[in-house]
Amino acid sequence: MTDQTAQVRLERAKEASRATAALTSDAKVRILEEIAGALEQNAPRIIEANGKDIDRERENGIGESLIDRLRLDDKRVAALAAAVREVAALPDPVGRVVGGHRMPNGVALEQVRVPFGVVGAIYEARPNVTVDIAALALRSGNAVVLRGGSAALESNTVLVAVMREALERAGLTAEAIQTVDDFGREGAKALMHGRGFIDVLVPRGSAGLIEAVVTESTVPVIETGAGNVHIVLDESAPDDWARDIVVNAKVQRPSVCNAVETVLVHRQAASRLIPLVASALQSEGVAIHGDDVVAGLVSNVIPATEEDWRTEYLSLDIAMKVVDSLDEALDHIRRYSTGHTESIVTTDSRNAERFLAEVDSAVVMVNASTRFTDGGEFGFGAEVGISTQKLHARGPMGLSELTSTKWLARGAGQIRG
Repeated sequence: MTDQTAQVRLERAKEASRATAALTSDAKVRILEEIAGALEQNAPRIIEANGKDIDRERENGIGESLIDRLRLDDKRVAALAAAVREVAALPDPVGRVVGGHRMPNGVALEQVRVPFGVVGAIYEARPNVTVDIAALALRSGNAVVLRGGSAALESNTVLVAVMREALERAGLTAEAIQTVDDFGREGAKALMHGRGFIDVLVPRGSAGLIEAVVTESTVPVIETGAGNVHIVLDESAPDDWARDIVVNAKVQRPSVCNAVETVLVHRQAASRLIPLVASALQSEGVAIHGDDVVAGLVSNVIPATEEDWRTEYLSLDIAMKVVDSLDEALDHIRRYSTGHTESIVTTDSRNAERFLAEVDSAVVMVNASTRFTDGGEFGFGAEVGISTQKLHARGPMGLSELTSTKWLARGAGQIRG
């Protein structure tokens, strides 16, 4: 692939998309099974390349949360293969009838799902995304062009090579999976300006990356968002639910976008819940950035600033604030949320239903950890990303979100008068 330009790769992906769109569901399953097996067989090759990325980025001084996102080991490679097989086992969205009716003149109309064509993706330091997006794109009948960023360059180069080799063994052109990583910023620019070749572009990563892609692109973009995620501990929140949900949402994997970043505690429950929850967090190494009330109830609290309410830490840090009412909690979320995921812990059904109705985020939860906002957890096998926009797709994006629709009209000689 080294003798090509980025534009040539986009053109070849567009040409390959005609072949992917024509694949039967069984053929797509067979191709994905071949990819899954190839990932398992090439695990040592993949992990060796990933080690080079980790060593280089450690020397460059990136934080441990980003190293965690970057890392691939035997368990994670096996999980990648398992995710591909889960995608293969999902119902094929292509050809699914969305709706239809018969016109008064007898013409039968039918709206069906069809592939977009070529899906582009720009993302950072997440080699698992390389596999997830390729699998979802192929299962939904699309070709894919990937730009995975310099931090995961060695990993992504090998992953793409392994998947392309698998495509050829399965009888599909390798050009259905492309990467423009080796072109650096010019590759990303080619994706963002690939009108006529890229049918939809999905950015995943930092707020800065997403904003740059949304601002610069001349192709349609599905905006995935940063996760300034909130949990509200209502006055009626049970002790064990409050503690367990917050700790899980922060600690299980702090470097991902569905990890909680701010906890809002009802004043009537503050003296009961804050010492309990804070102690559990601190025992897991979490630094608490709290307001004056929190600092008065817990030791070793970092005074919170206005910036803390806006921050997606992606680390073992959390902001904590006391609010006088559910109204104040809702106001805080409206002001600072990125529209990703919010949860409330409560046994008050009226407050729960009000929270579900009034919070305007992609995923709104009651009495559950925000870590469940995930395509795999939602039953999608894997996800393209978590959309925080309101057009076409919102929340975890799976196979259906990588399709469009077209109308089929079947007549018997009708003409318009």
